[in-house]
Amino acid sequence: MRLGRTAPLLIFAAAFVAAAWRIPSVPPAAFMPPAPAVAPTLPADFSSALLPVAAPSAHAAALAELPDGRIAAAWFAGSREGAADVAVWLALRDGAHWSAPRPIATREATAAATRAYTRKVGNPLLFVEGHRLHLWFVSVAWGGWAGSSLNHAFSDDAGATWSAPRKLQTSPFFNISTLGRAPPLRLADGGLGLPVYHEFIAKHGEWLRLDGKGDIVAKARLPQPVRTLQPAVVALDGQRAFAALRDAGPGPGKIRVATTGDAGTHWQAGTALPLPNPNASVALLRLPSGRLLLAGNGEGNRNRLLLWISSDEGQTWGAPRAIEDDPDVDAEYSYPALLLARDGRIHLAYTWQRKGIRHAMFTEAWLDAPAGAKP
Repeated sequence: MRLGRTAPLLIFAAAFVAAAWRIPSVPPAAFMPPAPAVAPTLPADFSSALLPVAAPSAHAAALAELPDGRIAAAWFAGSREGAADVAVWLALRDGAHWSAPRPIATREATAAATRAYTRKVGNPLLFVEGHRLHLWFVSVAWGGWAGSSLNHAFSDDAGATWSAPRKLQTSPFFNISTLGRAPPLRLADGGLGLPVYHEFIAKHGEWLRLDGKGDIVAKARLPQPVRTLQPAVVALDGQRAFAALRDAGPGPGKIRVATTGDAGTHWQAGTALPLPNPNASVALLRLPSGRLLLAGNGEGNRNRLLLWISSDEGQTWGAPRAIEDDPDVDAEYSYPALLLARDGRIHLAYTWQRKGIRHAMFTEAWLDAPAGAKP
């Protein structure tokens, strides 16, 4: 038997099994219940600025708040997406100023730590747990982003130094095609629920349950009637959560929905939202008032970046508020990340024209102000 002729079939079969792979079930866990809803107290306010430039091409920002109140932003940047010089960069905001970005994950360091060939890195996630700053990012050995593996590292000194990254075992064959985009949710047992997605052959959202050591103890699929990517999840109470997903086509897309009533053990597809999604990442946040905030692109392309609010746990959404509205259909304002800081202010970071990362900070009262109050 000649391997050259059978290799595509073997790869397809392995990918099929990997996509269907499930970790044996474990006792259920609950979400950490969200804080009680409170009326907004901060006055209407909005500001925005570009983060310091790390490299000519930048994409896919993530946000977290450090224990001392500083805001951390991470993104990947290099000469172009997928280039050998791309690294994951970190900058910290202290007051009104951002530090100079510095690389915290490179393909060379990742290859050395995981003892695996690494061609490119990307898609960072940040999350703070106690004094620890977590970083998840993807690495690719061969092919495109569909061949990604998920890596985890952490810092106990606000990002000054980092542990060596380790690769998570998310599938049984080749351990490829698990990517992250949105931050995890806390679980009552001390673990985390991490929304991820699978992209090789099949495209769908997944839910990884991590224990307190960061190991995967359960995995579930977020079912959808169409191809989807990049789930963003918020907990509604100890058992229920709402997920918004990128519509991966074909054709004009709508933001897709999945829900769980047992803290992520099982997920059900919901009715697609009547909100456009041009095959682009979305972000989701629970506001102090208990309402949900959704960030995504408008109809047609990524030249508009919009915010929507829901007062009924994602069933209906109000008219959008534009953060970016560019008549140039080739302009790009994409991959939003949302963060609610402890002081009640909302932080938004997004890709700005693929040239940099823009950061906006605003209050819930600004979201409720007349739409004519432009950024």
